[in-house]
This record gives sequence, structure tokens and C-alpha cells, in this order.
Amino acid sequence: MDPVIIVGAGPVGLALSLALSAQGVPSVVLDESGGKEEPRPARSVVLRADMASMVERLGCTTLRDEGVRWVGWRGMRRRQVVRSLALDLGLGGTEEWSEAPGAPAPPAAPLHIPQHALARGLRDAISRQKLIRLVTEARLDGIEQDRDGIIAHTRGPEGTWWRGSHLVGCDGARSTVRKLLGIRFPGRTAVERHAVAALRTELPWPGEALLHRQPPWRGAEEITARPLPDGVWRIDWLLPPRGDLVTPDALVSRIRETLAGWCEGMTPPYELIDTGVHTVHHRLARRWRVDRVFLAGDAAHLVGAVGTQGLDEGLRDVDNLAWKLAHSWHHGASDRLLDSYQSERRTAVATRLRAADQSLPVLRGGGGLRTYLPGATRGHDALLTDGHLGRGPLGAPPAYPHSPLSPPYTEGQTPVGTPPGAPVEDVRVTAPDGTTVRLRDRLGQGRLLVLLVAPGTEVWDRRHWQSAGVMPRLEEAVQALPAKAEVLVTEGYPGAPAHAVLLVRPDGHLVAAFSGVRPEELYAAANAARGGPIDEPQSAEEAPEVSTESGHTAEVG
Repeated sequence: MDPVIIVGAGPVGLALSLALSAQGVPSVVLDESGGKEEPRPARSVVLRADMASMVERLGCTTLRDEGVRWVGWRGMRRRQVVRSLALDLGLGGTEEWSEAPGAPAPPAAPLHIPQHALARGLRDAISRQKLIRLVTEARLDGIEQDRDGIIAHTRGPEGTWWRGSHLVGCDGARSTVRKLLGIRFPGRTAVERHAVAALRTELPWPGEALLHRQPPWRGAEEITARPLPDGVWRIDWLLPPRGDLVTPDALVSRIRETLAGWCEGMTPPYELIDTGVHTVHHRLARRWRVDRVFLAGDAAHLVGAVGTQGLDEGLRDVDNLAWKLAHSWHHGASDRLLDSYQSERRTAVATRLRAADQSLPVLRGGGGLRTYLPGATRGHDALLTDGHLGRGPLGAPPAYPHSPLSPPYTEGQTPVGTPPGAPVEDVRVTAPDGTTVRLRDRLGQGRLLVLLVAPGTEVWDRRHWQSAGVMPRLEEAVQALPAKAEVLVTEGYPGAPAHAVLLVRPDGHLVAAFSGVRPEELYAAANAARGGPIDEPQSAEEAPEVSTESGHTAEVG
């Protein structure tokens, strides 16, 4: 069977190829560039804990070597510290948090890394994979689809056409794939503008990220400072929507004034490494799927104002799409399964864009009655904090409660701390080989997860409980499911009663939870999660070959 063709070799396209490879699906990545990315420390990305975990799971080692997890979050207004939060430096879960006494856990620390370091780590991971072929200097100029596959026409030294099972456009905001399909990309231009500098210096809060609103010096309405390795900081200054160009002299003045304002009036020594201007656009493609072609990342959406993170959304596209393409590649798939990618992800990104657009007039409007409303300032600061830390309407991981893959409600279902369609908590689980791991470590392998809540399993020897109680009946029910699944056992899950059984999708979203082992209901839920009844052709045992225009074949496995 033909590989999946991925157009674009940015972080989203590279991550998608690795996610497919982890599920036994070959791919060809068409890279218009020469395969190298210029180091730009001022061009960095922030990954939430769950997406950082996914990228590490794909084999990217630069996150640990060249990324930084913030140890804390500091919010300032004028000269006052209005918010100071310690952050969880573990991988973190998706549990809700608050500043109320007795809150279960602090927010999970985001990870900050230069984009070129992230891309290099993903390329290094690809070099160790046999199922991925990365083709440089390959520029797409045509697409042809038929009932059995798709052909991508390219210009470049290695080939003029490539045959694939599906094609995914991960080729950025000016996507050629999107334009060839005639898909509209409406939205707003220059929603926010930021002057950006990467510099090496010492600030009074090592390892913490800072949001400073209305600082007491002129020319700055909002400033963020985020640490990078080796004493480097990325600093962003919010610019007026229609301001003048940022000259080098003006930027140096901003740097000196800001550092002096933060360091008791004295500008500390600093080394200016890189500069730029970051312009945020908000756009959403009308369609994300046309038959065998899909859009992902910036080709499908642009988001990034008030603390939201565009690359995070692109990686969530990967997490959602990869297992569905893998199921289709190995077994065939219904249109319901493949259509659910657009239904789930486009709805989630549209909700995020709507929340950001509704927040902008409140957060950026300034003046007026809202300035004097009790608690308004604190509420605005909390809203921005949520956006930067990946919580609330601006940043929380998406849920898919109205997914076309959701099973109908049955009497055997039971409520747990995670609503159906939401990401599951990253609890400790016992895997089939007896090892204890995090639930998140079992995601992304193309199979459903069946999680049994069994208090006492960490006390009793596995040899005893594995063949006792409900386990034999559960194992038998899982063997009969219409899709491959893995049984995991946990000591406890938030809000779940003993012997509850949770069915989890390969991307970590809850399908349903049941009060005990209910084989028929579990089967129906698994069938819904895979898109309904489909024909099941045999899986390919060996990796296929990729055709090129010159009549030879290129091994990808």
C-alpha cells in the first residue's frame, strides 16, 4: 500500500511523519527547503505539558537538551507583583487547578524551546526511522485524486510525482495544498504585533516566566519575558496595532528601559542575540478535508493572540489525525472516522479563536467603565495567565463532547472525573508486561486503551490479581473488540468507583466509562470510536515502496 504524503517539513509535518511511523505507517515528507533551518533564538515556541510529552514520545531529544520548563509564573501590574505561581515541573496532567486553598496541584510547567532546535530534534528522530522518507527541494505544484489514492506533482531534483494513500498539507499559512484545493482561509490580519528580542542577561527571577502589564515606563503596554537555556531570555513587547516600524535604535531603547525597570533602575550587562517582529493573524480554513487530502497546522488555522499557542494547536491536529489515518491505512476506514478529524479539530480551534477574539476588546481596549469595575483587573490578569499556562478558555486542552465518534449513552455508563470526549488524567498504570508507567506513555500507538480501576493492585502481586476478580472477563471482552486494544490497570482514577472500566482513544480522549465489565456496551463504544462497521482488509506485513518519476523505487522501510 502507498505511503501517506506529507507536504511541508515544519514541526507539524515532521511530527506527523513520526506519529504515523510509530503506528506502522510509512510516509514521504516533501520539503520545499534544503533541509536546514536558520538558528533564530527569537523565534521560539511554547509547548503545553501534554504536547511536550507527545513530542518526546516521538523521539525528539532536543526538548530536554535545549528546552526549558518554567519553574514559576509571575504577573506584574505597574510596580506590583499581582500573581506568583509555582509550576509543576513533572510532565503534568490535565487536571483543573485554582488558587484556592487545598487545590490539588499547581499548573503543569510549559516548555519553551527555539523552533530551530525543535525542528532539528524532529529531523534527528526521523533519521532513525525506516518508514519515513524526507525529500528536500521538492515543491508541490499539483494534486490528482482517484478512488484508490493520490498523486502529488512536484518540481525538484528527486522527482516529479509521488503516489500516496492520503496527502496532508502541513505547508504553513501560505499553503499550496490549500490553494490547489480552492479552500477559503478567512479571518483577521495583524490581530497583535510584538517586538521580540532574544538576549543573554540576568533577571531577578531566574527560571520564571513574567507577564508585566502597564509597566511604569513609557512605550510599553504589556511585556512578556520567558527563559531559554544558557541564560537567554525571549522578551516580547506588545506594539500598537498600527504603529510605526520598529527601528534598531528604538528596540535597543526598549531593551535598556525594560531591563532598568526590572533591575532597580540599573541596566544589567546583556548580549543581544537576535531580534524580530512577531505579527499574529487569526484565520480558519473553511474545510480541512477534501476526499484524501487533509490540512493541518498553520495551513488549517492561525491563532496566537493573548497567550494562545499556534504550534500547540498544530500538534493537537497531529495527535488527532495520525491514529485515524493509521487505522485507515491498516484496516480501511469509514468516512465518519476520517470526517471526525475536521469535525473535532476545526470546532475546537474555532472555539479557541472565538474566545481570543472576545477577550481582545476587554484586555486591549483600555479605559472606560471596565477599568473601574471591582475585580476587573484581577480577572483580566487571570485570563491572560490562563492563556499562557494552557488553562481556561484561552489555553485548556480541547474536549470533543459532540464528536461523531461518541457512543450513545447507556445505563451501564458511569460518571468519572473526566467528561466523555475530554483528555484523560495522566495517572499511574500497570502495563501488560507488569511495569508501572504513566498513562500518557501508552498513547500514540494506534490502539484503544481499556483502563480498569482496581484499588489494591499496587499492594498485591500481579500474578494473583491478573487471574482473579473481573480481570479474566475483561481480558475476554477486550479480545473481542472490533479494534486493537490494550488493558491497563490503575490503583485509582479521579471520580471513578472501584472496578470502573474506562475506554480511551489512542490520542488520550475518553470514549466512555462503565460501572464494571460490560462486554456488549464496551464493544459498542469501541465500534463507535473507530467510526462504525467497516470492511477489515488484512494489514500489510511489510513496508511498501514509494514510486518516483524515474521508474525506480525508493525504500522507506
